[in-house]
Amino acid sequence: MSVTYISAALRRQVEERANYRCEYCLLPGRVAFFSHEIDHVIAEKHGGATNADNLAYTCWRCNRHKGTDLGSFDPETGAFSFLFNPRTQEWAEHFTLSELELLGLTSEGRTSVKLLQMNSEERLAERQRLQSAFESE
Repeated sequence: MSVTYISAALRRQVEERANYRCEYCLLPGRVAFFSHEIDHVIAEKHGGATNADNLAYTCWRCNRHKGTDLGSFDPETGAFSFLFNPRTQEWAEHFTLSELELLGLTSEGRTSVKLLQMNSEERLAERQRLQSAFESE
């Protein structure tokens, strides 16, 4: 599989639009252990283009769990659901933060939380460390 070239200017545009936070879990890039990445919301193998309208700024965990998937099964209903699309949907309409857990408010939100493993032990510990760091500032 070849890696698609993304120009520095396009990368900067995607990063700035996302306010330097993962567009799925909202982890700030400046505090992440691994560098954030540019993701094709709709993977190239599904016909997704390499342009600003189809690119998202993601943490490495969200990007690895998402892969080229477009959807999965809603853990609440069992019905197929597309994943949250940061280019066409508003984050706050699909997710909320309760204590340290991200909760899906819609089928897309619930499916994304589950597939991207947004509430794994590692992610909850990461949010706890971030919360503690910001409280001590």
